[in-house]
Amino acid sequence: MERLTGRIILLWGWRRALVAFLAGAFAVLGQAPYDFFAACFISFPLLVWLLDGATGEASGSLFRRLRPAFAVGWWFGFGYFLAGLWWIGSALLVEADSFAWALPFAVVGIPFALAFFYGFAAMVARLLWSSDIGRIAALAFGFGLAEWLRGFLFTGFPWNAIGYAAMPVPLLMQSVSVTGMIGMNALAVFVFALPALVAARRHLRLGAALFVVLVAAHIGFGYVRLAAPEKPATHSLDVRIVQPAVDLSEKWDASVRDRIFATLMGLSAEAPDPGHEKPQLILWPETSVPFLFTERPDALTALGDMLGPGQMLIAGVVREEGGLAANADSRYYNSVVAIDDKGEIADAVDKVHLVPFGEYLPFADLLERFGIGQLVAGPMNFAAGNERHAIALPDGIRALPFICYEVIFPDLVAVDATSAQLIVNVTNDAWFGDTPGPYQHFRQAQIRAVENGLPLLRAANNGISAVVDPRGRIVDALAIDARGAIDVRVPISGQTVISPGQRRINGMLIMLLFAIAAGLLNVRQRLRVN
Repeated sequence: MERLTGRIILLWGWRRALVAFLAGAFAVLGQAPYDFFAACFISFPLLVWLLDGATGEASGSLFRRLRPAFAVGWWFGFGYFLAGLWWIGSALLVEADSFAWALPFAVVGIPFALAFFYGFAAMVARLLWSSDIGRIAALAFGFGLAEWLRGFLFTGFPWNAIGYAAMPVPLLMQSVSVTGMIGMNALAVFVFALPALVAARRHLRLGAALFVVLVAAHIGFGYVRLAAPEKPATHSLDVRIVQPAVDLSEKWDASVRDRIFATLMGLSAEAPDPGHEKPQLILWPETSVPFLFTERPDALTALGDMLGPGQMLIAGVVREEGGLAANADSRYYNSVVAIDDKGEIADAVDKVHLVPFGEYLPFADLLERFGIGQLVAGPMNFAAGNERHAIALPDGIRALPFICYEVIFPDLVAVDATSAQLIVNVTNDAWFGDTPGPYQHFRQAQIRAVENGLPLLRAANNGISAVVDPRGRIVDALAIDARGAIDVRVPISGQTVISPGQRRINGMLIMLLFAIAAGLLNVRQRLRVN
């Protein structure tokens, strides 16, 4: 082992970059749908050893000293994001004649940019580096900080954060309800990197003890929480989730809009499954209605006729605002609307966090001069909503809706049980076909339910539609490419473990502890050398 470690530490040039790239790519096996978290116990020790050898010019500037570490982290990140996000290109092939030219920019450009976060993580870690367990703590702090920044800088894109690899099943998801993703990311990197101590054997016993304690606490807390009796439900809600599996090539085709709408209506109006009551709530996916209600008021009349007394429909729609007056421009919103049994829109919530280049074009005036336009998601640019609010459902239940990838942002989905008792996520992952993308998206939505201790209702155009209980267990689901509906009775208890604010503080404290430990061991090593 020492010989292998030494060879890795001494790698230079393209060989070091290649090993970092491959280590990052291999770590993606820890994410859905593979869930082979053992891969991270290989990738992160390799990263530690590569950083052991990433020494810059001792007499140079701070940047020169840290540049080799940044390069190792960047190559690790480039491999990780390229292997984990290649499926984004599938969206550009839906209308390949128009957008295939952008394929290399999406498939390579996005990982290229995201890799800078991991380059930053490696650079921060190297600042606090030491030759013992301190460097493991430094790496945990660096990656915890980078993953936190990735959640909001440049609009944010915290997809496939490292912490998700430590939560492949509900038993291993429960800790996130206390640590949040901030703490989980740092703890996951620390545990994944601990096997690097085997080579030099310094602090090996301490590392082994911490490994056993942290893993046992992670599993033990999950077991206790899953085994604990459920809090008695104060309400229950009979729900039908509709998955129409609409072909995206037909999504905005005017000639088939009536057929798509009829499919949605037919699935919604079917008799309940045996043993289930008539649904109080029917849920349709993101942009499921294939036209504007302002152009088709007859559709609302048809929905009112289809919905029985006391029933409500929540549907993803494109909502138009303005444009009625002469020379007035219309604004379009990616929205969900609540439609009551009279066929009236009782409430509407617009998507607040839009997808750059998918739902709106950043710097539109400048880019359109170069012929660069919106790439996916619909025939128009969307405007962002101003705020989100809970929708009142039957029996006084309040549901907080999130559209598409809004659900991957932990702070955005930080729900207090006093404001809502249910999380709703509508999406259209058909853009990405049967690739890892929809599975990764669903996993992140599943974790939001565990974090907040609330049930999740998820409707997707083409999978994965599901009902998830407050502890991350899948009650029922529809697979990718399946067309149909699921009927579920959802108990509502409003139970949460801790508040979102306290969870955030806990995560920050975990990061701070790693930073302090790394800093103290770094100082001790410097004093010993001097």
